[in-house]
Amino acid sequence: MTDTLSAVATTAVHRQESLLFATLLELTIIVLAGRVGGILARRVGQAAAVGEIVMGILLGPSLFGLLAPQSFAFVFRSASPEPLQILSSLGLVLLMFQIGLEFDFEHLAERLNRKAVLSVSLSCLVAPFALGLALGYAAAPVLSPQADRFNSALFVATAFSITALPILGRIMLEFDLTRTPLGVIAISAAAINDVIGWLLLALVTALAASQWDGTLFAARVGAVALFVCASTWLVRPLLKRAVRAMPPRHGRLPPNLLGLMLAVIFTAAMATYGVGIFAIFGAFMMGVLLFDETEFVHAWRERIGDFVNVFFLPIFFTYTGLLTSIGSLDSLASWGWCAATVLLATVGKLGAAYLAARFSGFNHAESSILGFMMNTRALMELVVINVGYQLGVISQPMFTILVIMAIFSTVLTTPALRHFLPRSRPATVSAAAAGEAA
Repeated sequence: MTDTLSAVATTAVHRQESLLFATLLELTIIVLAGRVGGILARRVGQAAAVGEIVMGILLGPSLFGLLAPQSFAFVFRSASPEPLQILSSLGLVLLMFQIGLEFDFEHLAERLNRKAVLSVSLSCLVAPFALGLALGYAAAPVLSPQADRFNSALFVATAFSITALPILGRIMLEFDLTRTPLGVIAISAAAINDVIGWLLLALVTALAASQWDGTLFAARVGAVALFVCASTWLVRPLLKRAVRAMPPRHGRLPPNLLGLMLAVIFTAAMATYGVGIFAIFGAFMMGVLLFDETEFVHAWRERIGDFVNVFFLPIFFTYTGLLTSIGSLDSLASWGWCAATVLLATVGKLGAAYLAARFSGFNHAESSILGFMMNTRALMELVVINVGYQLGVISQPMFTILVIMAIFSTVLTTPALRHFLPRSRPATVSAAAAGEAA
């Protein structure tokens, strides 16, 4: 009996060590590839996030798996994907917290800014959703014949509506836009856009699984509003008191404060996961609560921020790359559908944001900046299409088309910002407000 137990324990330890070895091998390749991708992207005038996304695709079956299938299988198929999934999700939670920290939301005290946020976020939901629904309904019999046509169309429409809040935040950090009126308008509109998008995703997922319940959905919307109110009026004063009781000094976070913040971030993430709008929104909200604690923001950025960006984030891009196969688009017709998807998604999102910004009083350059920033999909687009792919409502070719669309929309952002930012007014909000008042 003792020998049997010993053998079982030895086998369990061996399995654990094997899983650890396989995961460490994956992480080593992913971290190094992410760094290389980020460096190369910057050298060609792109944001580092774009290089990380592309590198993740290249590590998947589209290139690595095609050129060296045995090596690809050894590296990425030797162990369960769950460790990478968990690490990537944890990384997104921490990234969203620090993105929330970086934005000066006091700019929203301006009436013009609030008007712009509402009009941009609403237009960037309605127009892309309508175009995505039409395209998805037309494409489903050809690209996703295994799925219910309407459910497939709803997923494509939701994918069209999403803005990549984490990647948009990272690009704004690189351009030093986080404390500017335009940056705050864009990130606020993107946050509203994505919360509604996540609710739509929950709705579409329930419909696809034949589990739609109108009362439950209404309760979920109410729970989101309750979470925001409780965070603003109850949690924020407590967190600010904790920061002042354990103040960061010389760019260093006290261990007790760091432990408390991690617990708060994870609890908020669990709360929003529980109401069905993804864990990352809870983390983002906790960051928003502390955006004006300058010393804490600086200390978090110095001590935690780089590790999150270098280690955690590339894992998600690589995991998505493992599901992406460019070779699945094996006909002229499928590439035609790809071109139509990219065109309609870009026109719907960018055009809607541009027109809404112009209506709100911004000039051509500023409206273009908002349009390109709202058109950035990348990360959240990948989250949505992963859900659709796992549910079977979109096929491998449609999955690949939407990944290409996500990459294209993100690649556009950096050169567009480089072109239009010098042409925008230094005091955008005050100038626009003065013009409106006149």
